Amino acid sequence: MDRADTERGHGLKVISVVIPIFNEERNIAPLYRGLKAVLEGMEAEYEVIFIDDGSDDASSEVLQGLAKNDKRAKVIQFRKNFGQTAAIAAGVEHARGEVIVAMDGDGQNDPKDIPRLLDKLEQGYDVASGWRSNRKDPFLNKKFPSAVANRLISWLTGVKLHDYGCTLKAYRREILKDVRLYGEMHRFIPAYASWVGARITELKVAHHPRKHGKSKYGLSRTTSIILDLITILFLQRYSTKPIRLFGGAGMLLLVLGGLTGLFVLVRRLVWGGVWISPMILISFLFITMGVMFILLGLIAEIIIRTYHESQAKPIYAIKSTVNLD
Repeated sequence: MDRADTERGHGLKVISVVIPIFNEERNIAPLYRGLKAVLEGMEAEYEVIFIDDGSDDASSEVLQGLAKNDKRAKVIQFRKNFGQTAAIAAGVEHARGEVIVAMDGDGQNDPKDIPRLLDKLEQGYDVASGWRSNRKDPFLNKKFPSAVANRLISWLTGVKLHDYGCTLKAYRREILKDVRLYGEMHRFIPAYASWVGARITELKVAHHPRKHGKSKYGLSRTTSIILDLITILFLQRYSTKPIRLFGGAGMLLLVLGGLTGLFVLVRRLVWGGVWISPMILISFLFITMGVMFILLGLIAEIIIRTYHESQAKPIYAIKSTVNLD
């Protein structure tokens, strides 16, 4: 049967909306009412998966009440606070939809933007990312560091987005099936997707002021983002060939050590300088570090090969096949 004949509402069988929750007891019910109005208007089958990320207010009770009254509201409750990335990963793992929409649980994302994101997927994109162009947050500790981070991430990853921090995104399920999220990596999912050739687009979405509760993030998160970005760049460029990074650094140090030692030798033979000099110690240091970096690269190569072969994990991604079982 043709796929178009079996799908309803934006050409989708099931839409899964994944929402991390941490101390949002007063925002949950209004958010779910707005979501239901939008999703039911699309005439598509849907589920809303709330992940209670170790809330210590009444969020758990509110979520349990929603799930009791509506089977389409599903709840995953963590034993403690594991963070937004872990919550999104759990939601994605338990979702059954062909398309997965992630959004915040604080009421600042607008459910009315979901059909617009899904329209982008219908146009052939694999990831539709929200852009809070008129963000309703403080400038100094929210908007400014976010703008700097977005420019840096876009430049280093090559995926040009204005707003990596916007949780409101729509993904085709097949793009996320092999993504393993750790730390605060959820914001880098578009970069992960680009590695396997995903088509990514961005569109402006509404952003409302927070009505209840307080933000869980601030300037203190900047360091974590920078460290996660370094990890992403390493995985993107050297995850299957770490010897090129460590070996390259090792070769550079060996060259520097050799040149420094040669300078000491020439100075001694030509100008009669002394053998005992800080320069000769620097030469030995560079050479020793160079050898250590190359050995580290070889160890990393062994680890990478063990990782891929033990899990039968391919080093490529297939989009489709024809006449293959």
